[in-house]
Amino acid sequence: MELKRSCGVLMHITSLPCDEGIGTLGKPAFQFIDWLKSAGQTYWQILPVNPTGYGDSPYQSPSSFAGNPLLIDLTELVNMGLLAPIDIKGREYGEDPNNVDYDKVYKQKDLLLRKAFSKFEEDMPYLAFVQEQAWWLEDYALFMAIKKSYDLKPFSMWDKRLQKREDKALKQFSNENIAEIKFRYFEQYIFFLQWKKMKAYANSKGIRIIGDIPIYCALDSADVWAQPELFTMDTELNPVLVAGVPPDYFSATGQLWGNPLYNWDKMEQEGYSWWLSRIDYAMNMYDMVRIDHFRAFDTYYAIPATAKTAEYGNWKNGPGMKLFNAVKKELGDVNIIAEDLGDIFDSVKKLLSDTGFPGMRVLQFGFNNEHEDNSHLSHNYPFNCVAYTGTHDNDTILGWLKSADKKAAKMATEYVNAKYIGKKHESFIRSVYQSPAVLAIIPMQDILGLGSKARMNTPSTVGGNWMWRMKKQPSANLAKKLNRLAQAYLR
Repeated sequence: MELKRSCGVLMHITSLPCDEGIGTLGKPAFQFIDWLKSAGQTYWQILPVNPTGYGDSPYQSPSSFAGNPLLIDLTELVNMGLLAPIDIKGREYGEDPNNVDYDKVYKQKDLLLRKAFSKFEEDMPYLAFVQEQAWWLEDYALFMAIKKSYDLKPFSMWDKRLQKREDKALKQFSNENIAEIKFRYFEQYIFFLQWKKMKAYANSKGIRIIGDIPIYCALDSADVWAQPELFTMDTELNPVLVAGVPPDYFSATGQLWGNPLYNWDKMEQEGYSWWLSRIDYAMNMYDMVRIDHFRAFDTYYAIPATAKTAEYGNWKNGPGMKLFNAVKKELGDVNIIAEDLGDIFDSVKKLLSDTGFPGMRVLQFGFNNEHEDNSHLSHNYPFNCVAYTGTHDNDTILGWLKSADKKAAKMATEYVNAKYIGKKHESFIRSVYQSPAVLAIIPMQDILGLGSKARMNTPSTVGGNWMWRMKKQPSANLAKKLNRLAQAYLR
């Protein structure tokens, strides 16, 4: 897919306004797609739709392939005859309509999904789905069923026989817990049924979906449990080296993510088949995919698993073009956005150039105390890049202006000519829209002109993240304003 000068919006599905305590793939998503169309947008960028894990993060999922059951629209289950209207009325999903209360949403949705499952009768489309997706679905369903039997404890705390996937132990557990395993099949079938319907509608309206692949797998995941040999794990299934980044803009002690690193030698021996499957799967699911922390394919930061902070890691070489040559040979041209932010070596820039993938630019990163020129100021953007006012890891632009160093904030307001109080965010959007970047993506919070309370994530913190929601669908007037801007700058 050749990129043309265009624009889009960054907002996760969880942030959609909905009376189910969290955004869903049902009516709220369809209404937002209609709004995007009226706003002159071509792209809707979302965060990973995998089940959330530690800290409610979509980047710490128990599966690289499963869909998040919390995004299932319950009204659709009523339409399918699996729930009654009274089942979904008057449920308590949390007190604050501006934020997702993950615990309450999970408890209610799990209860209702199990009720729907009890009425579900297996049919040919369901059986076809289970068969087609068996290569990941069987491990995931079994993993989650065992996890439930251990009160959601990580697999490092399971019985050794189940930890190490001894055939006899797995068969015995499967036979005794077949209903729970089939419930996981059902959840995934319904999720992907709704996903395909939503994406088809988006595409019919000229809206393309940009998905997101976290580069690493969570330690406590079906991926690591099923194939530990592909990761830096010892014989007792403990990580040896873990992922993170050294001290940077976001954190003085770096970010200790804790994900096990890939055993790239083993992956190369297997022809990178795991990554080929992952990228192929994503390309079938989305129209385009952002790969988070792309730089790690060139050089990645390896931290001893025993370390308390990310200050004492070492840089190691990743697979580089060997992986992407394999991708090209097996899958052809793929629509990937490379998240190339942070401490970027020349070798990372060369890898990005060799792949031909567009990188990222973030306007917020361009402003500094010294008033120095840099690659994140919009006049410097290359054509082949995706430009943002900020990402899900940044404060909103108005929130940043309030908390930023005074000299950096002054540079920012002068650079974008932000004269009007209350409309400063529009000047930042305009700066990104008028840049040479082929694609301009603006977080919904910046389009709405919201402050720090609407921030999606603060890196290196746990709790209080991934929660922001819109109170209501954005207005027709806002759509007109954004559409005019898109037309003015030929997007």
